[in-house]
Amino acid sequence: MNPMFDPKVLDNLAQKLADALPSGFVNAQQDAEKTLRAGLESTLSRLNMVSRDEFETQSAVLARSREKIDQLEKQVANLEKAFSK
Repeated sequence: MNPMFDPKVLDNLAQKLADALPSGFVNAQQDAEKTLRAGLESTLSRLNMVSRDEFETQSAVLARSREKIDQLEKQVANLEKAFSK
């Protein structure tokens, strides 16, 4: 299972979906809840998602990389100026 999905959230969502079934399906409600949870878990695990922490970490790395590239581009431009004289 994808680590970013809290099992409690999946249980809650599966319970809500099972509760939405008509009252005549009370006996099948528990089976439906298990099936819905398994289906949700399977679908969510196939999504190409990352946790918020991982996203924030990678965003910070990207920002630092952009800053470094900008700095290096300025250095190259200054060196090109110096050598073209």
